[in-house]
Amino acid sequence: MPTATRLSRSIQKSCQKASLPSLLHSSLQIHSTSQRHFTTSHVRRDNEAPARKDDHQAEKEQGAMSRRLSQMSEDSLSGSGAKKAVEEAGFDENLKKQLEERIAAANFRNDYASAFATVDLPSSAGRGTRDIAAAQPWSGQESIGDASLRMLNDAHKPLRGTPKIPVPRGPPLKIDTGRPSRKPSSGARLANARDRTSKYAELKDADLSEKEKAEYKAQMKARFQPSARAIPDTIAGLANLANQRIEDAIARGQFKNLPRGKKLERDYNASSPFLDTTEYFMNKIIKKQEIVPPWIEKQQEVVSTATRFRSQLRYAWKRHACRMIASAGGSVEAQIQRAREYAAAEARENPIKRKEDKLNAVDDDGHGSQITLAGQLKATPDSFISTENHIEVKETSIDDPAVPTDITEVTIDQSSPQPTSSTPPLAFRQPFRDPNWESIERSYHELTIANLNSLTRSYNLMAPRLAQKPYFNLQRELNACFAEVAPLLPEEIRERSIRPHVKVEVITHKEGSVLEKTFRLQKTRVFDEDLEVKGYGFRQFWKDLWGKEGRRA
Repeated sequence: MPTATRLSRSIQKSCQKASLPSLLHSSLQIHSTSQRHFTTSHVRRDNEAPARKDDHQAEKEQGAMSRRLSQMSEDSLSGSGAKKAVEEAGFDENLKKQLEERIAAANFRNDYASAFATVDLPSSAGRGTRDIAAAQPWSGQESIGDASLRMLNDAHKPLRGTPKIPVPRGPPLKIDTGRPSRKPSSGARLANARDRTSKYAELKDADLSEKEKAEYKAQMKARFQPSARAIPDTIAGLANLANQRIEDAIARGQFKNLPRGKKLERDYNASSPFLDTTEYFMNKIIKKQEIVPPWIEKQQEVVSTATRFRSQLRYAWKRHACRMIASAGGSVEAQIQRAREYAAAEARENPIKRKEDKLNAVDDDGHGSQITLAGQLKATPDSFISTENHIEVKETSIDDPAVPTDITEVTIDQSSPQPTSSTPPLAFRQPFRDPNWESIERSYHELTIANLNSLTRSYNLMAPRLAQKPYFNLQRELNACFAEVAPLLPEEIRERSIRPHVKVEVITHKEGSVLEKTFRLQKTRVFDEDLEVKGYGFRQFWKDLWGKEGRRA
């Protein structure tokens, strides 16, 4: 007998011997496992791929013999023998119907597993989990709808915020017509009429004076003001009172023509007909980027170089003048008196130039005027220390060139009070000059002035005409230096006299090692021979002594 026939008969005998409860238990187990498999297959899709992979590997591991035996067992169970074995085991018709219904339900859940998975999801599941559970399983091809939706999402990115559906704007809630919002009731009108009648009757009383009538009017007027009413104690009452006052203010028109929004910053130079548009925008860009024109940088270089030269010139002349005045001899008071005399002579012969500033102003009537401010320091003839501030203010009206201009000059003299001291009168002297010092420093001064003029020339080439500077002159700079330094000489001499002298420390040579003590020469002399004058020296003597002629001798 073949092996397959024997195996099928043994399976039939085992089926006949099996009891009904075991078959029911196995069928329920199959139903429950299939149900659990289909409910979790779509909820946890990430575990589906490993399960399929394991099944595929199990199929690969089965051999040809095992596959043949399983097929033969299935054929034997599905045949008439298996049905007969089931009937002989005592299956009832109701039990068969229940099994068929359960099998049909399992097939139904298998066909619509995604819908059952969506229904069985817990309420705490998120939107992404629900979308994954309701989605169709991947079949290997993308549908047209999914492809279109993906292309639309790639072309138009979704908005970050939730979109708001535009709602048509309705009519305004309240329109200000200038009339009172509500009409007073009949009771309020009767009360007002009664108050007015009583007020008119009381004012007509002849016994009241004018002062009493005025006080009564003010009292009655204050009674009907909003401030005279009682202030509510609750928050709702305060809110109602505030809303009522706001509505009254709106009815009076106090909220009309109010500025709304942020104030615009206008640049009136943008619409100026006297300024080119290109130049305006270029200036705006340069100002925004904090870039200065090249002539501004050159101007800073010229000013810094000129300031450095003038400070050095004044410091050198002040130090030299103090030394020369002090070298003439005499006490400190005599030297200070001499310096004051030189300062007075300098102020007389070479006064300090006045600085004038001109300002153009336009008054409220549209009349233009030019104001000139000039200031200088004047030395009084009595004392050099006391000074007088002399300020002149000149105002010139330039309303109409055809009309002669009116010149108004105001002079203000401010003298600082100084304590009167018994100082001797100043002798007449010429301004202090030192031609020797000027000749020694002339080469340096001329070179510095030439450098300053070169910088000024390059600056004037790139600067506008209104900002150009004049060239430097050596004699003008020296005169300005003499005029500014002369008043400072007396105080400088006084400070130099009370300043402590610098002590020069002489460091002697100390003997070092034993060899230095032994072989150090106590007296050393250096002889320098001038051969052009003498004609014969030690070199010639040595040459004659050890030369060929000397050895022969």
